[in-house]
Amino acid sequence: MSQIVESAMYGLSQLFLLPVLLLVAALFFYAFYALGCFAVQARQRHRGDPRAFELRAALHARPGLHITALEAIAVKKLEVLRIASRVGPMLGLVATMIPMGPALMALADGQLQEVSRNLMVAFSAVILALIASAITYWIVSVRRRWLATELAEIENEDMADEPEAHDDPVAPLAAEGVL
Repeated sequence: MSQIVESAMYGLSQLFLLPVLLLVAALFFYAFYALGCFAVQARQRHRGDPRAFELRAALHARPGLHITALEAIAVKKLEVLRIASRVGPMLGLVATMIPMGPALMALADGQLQEVSRNLMVAFSAVILALIASAITYWIVSVRRRWLATELAEIENEDMADEPEAHDDPVAPLAAEGVL
């Protein structure tokens, strides 16, 4: 009975090799696409191009946005990159482990060329996945800082536009008739 379960699990795991390898390849190409977009945005920010300041652009398009809505926009802007940076190592591990079964079986049968082929697939996949994850993680980190800085600047501008009641913490309560 256990041999049937083991064979079924082995067969099922082998079905995932091609989809995982395709996902690793897609993640790798996405990382370099994201890196190109990041480089363009960095250049635009350096030049002061308003298009590079995403939260200000959102606020300009919809002036009534609350700071919480801007925070949600910032999180959404980073979401795909964050997922890519975290899923990459997992896919790399899966892409490493799946070919290990056939490699060990080939080793037991003395088929060194088959062992070599499976190990080549395993290590190539994990390397590409880790490179993609490193790139996307770096982009997320820098863009998070950019968005946090932009959000803080917008928040400071909003506070500067409000009346001087912020100097006296009791003034808002007195104005509402609470005190």
